[in-house]
Order: sequence, then C-alpha cells, then structure tokens
Amino acid sequence: METTRLTVVSNRLAIVVDRDESGQYTIKPGSGGLVTALGPVLRDRGGQWIGWLGSSLQDELHGDALGELLGRGSRVTGYDLVPVELSEEEIEKYYFGFSNEILWPLFHDLPSRCNFDPAYWRVYEQVNDKFARVVAANTGEEEDYVWVHDYQLILVADCLRRMQVKRQTGFFLHIPFPPLDGFIRLPWRFQVLDALLQYDLVGFQTVRDRRNFMDCVRMLKPDARVTGQGRLSRCFTPEREVLVGTFPISIDCKQFAKTAASREVEDQAWIVHANLPERQLLLGVDRLDYTKGIPLRLAAFANALERYPELRRNVSLVQVVVPSREEVPEYEALKREIERLVGEINGRFTEVGWTPIHYIYRSLSRVELLAYYRTCEVALITPLKDGMNLVAKEFCACSIENNGVLILSEFAGAAAQLQNGALLVNPFDIEGVADAIHRACTMEADERHRRMEKMRRSIHKYDIFRWVNGFLSAGVHKDLSQFPRVEFYVPQPDPSEL
Repeated sequence: METTRLTVVSNRLAIVVDRDESGQYTIKPGSGGLVTALGPVLRDRGGQWIGWLGSSLQDELHGDALGELLGRGSRVTGYDLVPVELSEEEIEKYYFGFSNEILWPLFHDLPSRCNFDPAYWRVYEQVNDKFARVVAANTGEEEDYVWVHDYQLILVADCLRRMQVKRQTGFFLHIPFPPLDGFIRLPWRFQVLDALLQYDLVGFQTVRDRRNFMDCVRMLKPDARVTGQGRLSRCFTPEREVLVGTFPISIDCKQFAKTAASREVEDQAWIVHANLPERQLLLGVDRLDYTKGIPLRLAAFANALERYPELRRNVSLVQVVVPSREEVPEYEALKREIERLVGEINGRFTEVGWTPIHYIYRSLSRVELLAYYRTCEVALITPLKDGMNLVAKEFCACSIENNGVLILSEFAGAAAQLQNGALLVNPFDIEGVADAIHRACTMEADERHRRMEKMRRSIHKYDIFRWVNGFLSAGVHKDLSQFPRVEFYVPQPDPSEL
C-alpha cells in the first residue's frame, strides 16, 4: 500500500484526559480496539486524529493551554490530535439529539423511540460542516486519506463536496443500517443517503447491513446502478462511483488472551470464584441502553430457573450494567426497570447461601472485566440488535482454557462469524433463551471445548488489525480481488420442532 497519510475523523478524540491529585492533567491513549488498531497506522504514516475533546476540558482550556495539552497528547499517542470545538447547543442537538434520539433508535429498528425534532437536523448539519472545515484545513487532496467513523458524522464528505474540497474519503458505520421500510421513516432520508454516496468507500459491519443500504439505494435512487457480489460492490450514480463493502470489526485477540493469562487477572479471577463458589457463573456485560435487551434476558433467566429447577443453587447470573446517559429520563427508567426485575427475581428464588443474580451497576476496570471473562463459564449476550458486539469476541478471546459457552443473539453482528460455535438465540423468545441457558449449563466438556476452539480460531484469524488493513486496502488500492466471501447468518428451523 502506498504511503498515503491517514486522517481519522470521529466524534471524540482518541485520548483520555484526567486530573491527578495536584490538579495537573494526565493523558493516555484511549483503550478501545479502534484506537489500539489505528494507533500504529497513524504513527507510521504521520497521521492525525480529528475529534471533539469533551465538554469539560473544552470549557476549561483555551488557546495556549489547549495547544500545550494536545501537544502532550500527540507525543503520548505518536500522532497529531486536532480538536473540534462544540457549543453546548451543538452537543445537545447534534449528539444527544439527532445522533442519539433519531439515528441510534432508527438504525436499531426502534422507530417508536425516535424524536424527529427538525431543530436537531439543522444542528447536525452545522456540526458536520464544522468537522468538514477542520478536515479541509488540516489535509491535502493528494497526500491524505480521510477515514470518517460512525453515525454522528455521516454528512462530512457531502460538506466537503459543497465546499468544493476534494479528498479521498472512506466511511465506516459501527452500528446497524436499517432495512428500507425503517430508513424511509427518516424525514431526511434522501439527504442522508445522498451524503453516504459522497464517500469513495462506505463500509458496514455485516452482509445484512450492506444489503439494507443497497436496497435503499436501488429504491430511493432509481438512476443508480449496482454491480458486484460478495464483500465489495460498486455503486454507480450519475455523478460518481462508490465502493460499498462489508468489514466486520474485531478485537486485538492476542492482547486479550495475553492479559487474561496474566497473574493480576488470575488473582482477581480467584477472588471472584472464591466469593461465588460451587456454581456455574453466567455473565452479562452491557452498557445501559434499551437495545441491549437486558429486561428480556432477566425474564429468560427467571424462566430457566422456573422450568429447570436443577439450575437453582447451581448457577448464578452476574449482570454488569455500565452507566450511560443517566441524565436522560428514558435511560433512568430503564435502570429502574432492571433493578426492579433483579429484586423481584432474587426475592422469588434466593435461598440461604445462594443468590440467583449478582447485579453490578458501574464501570469495571480492565482487570476486573477480564477476571469475570475468565471465571464465568457462560456469557449471555442477547442484544435486540447490535452492529457487532465486541463483548462476545472478548469473552471468547479470554476463554483460554476453551471451556466457555457463548449464548449470542441472532441479531448481533457477531452472529455471522460465530454461528458455528455459539448457541444462537432470538432474544425476544424468552423460553428459547431459557432453553439455551439450560443447554449451556449442562453441556459436556468436549462440546464446550470444540465450540470455543472454533470461535477463538476465527477471532484470532480475523482480528482488529486485519479489519483495518482490509478497509484501507479497499479504500486506497480499490483492489476487489483480495477480499473473500463474508459469512452471513440466516435463522434456521430447529429440526426437532418440524
């Protein structure tokens, strides 16, 4: 690949800034898989990351102080950090409004949760234009490849076009893309679709997402033509040619496995095991969000305890909920509903020496999280819909003895890759999920080992670095021949029920 400089554009910059006891700012790179994978590429190519610094820091730092902080951040990360400043109104209406009250629920097939406030759209346009102006000022036509990430910044390439600024651009959508009958509910459907078609490459998590997008193009852009099969297709509009591809995101599998085997994680895992002895542990780890299906999961667990009494005293569910958007009434209501269900189920089934559900409402440290991955025999990951769900892959990577069982929603993007090893479930089917819980808890060791080994081998092969290389190869080289067929999952009937 030629040495094109890479510019990454996302809602947030790729650093974490804290204050120490003396009041000084400390800086470290973000810990997510995206930052981990893109960091070396950005360093090698003299690249840069453009994004919002965060409201608290933005309010406190200006001019030289902000420049000094970002300079230190650039030395820590090894690449340039370029800030985009947002006003309180922009944060409220662009991020919390259009992004998270319209695009997030709509793209997760929950249109009834959308708030189609026209003011949100105007500010969303305004902020995307602001990002585009920062991109234009810090990149060049020949030397830069601009890679824009996620639903908050769909309009950036279109804003560049309106400014008559030519750049090589790619876009990756980390969340699902809805089917046609969902997408057309968006009052700004044509503007959003046209904006996506201004990128040179548009990437999706799954074959289904890419197919949904192409269906929208065919129906809403009748003058467009689509060619190609498999992972990459070409979309021809009267104005331009766009590559549309499937690039399932992944994790740094080697690093997860290495850290999971460390003494620190093993010691923490022993503490968890010692405090919850003589039982199998099921694990749920989710951000507080209505797309994660936590209430339905708790109902399924209660159903399993009711219908399979042999599970009582022998299994416990550890449900971790990471706080998110607590100031939003809908999320606070969801938190109360989860806590009500946990209390109700524990009140109904608890016996002396055994509590069915251990509920944790806080963020876990990396060591704590990996210790739970190591200790818990069954992961219960049942989102109503998810772009990918990397928790499923992290659990598998950390199951270094190959003894874990993954129960996974059919509607998680990870289901396509992990379908040959996971127990796939419909999260809306409470009895079906309960049956899967019973099957997982009674599964023989040989079958557990065989299933987990398949999944870990696949995750190891298709890791986060392969994902980055695949997207950049398609974006910079536009070579379609090197891309293999991507797995696609379609539910099949259970032969025992026919």
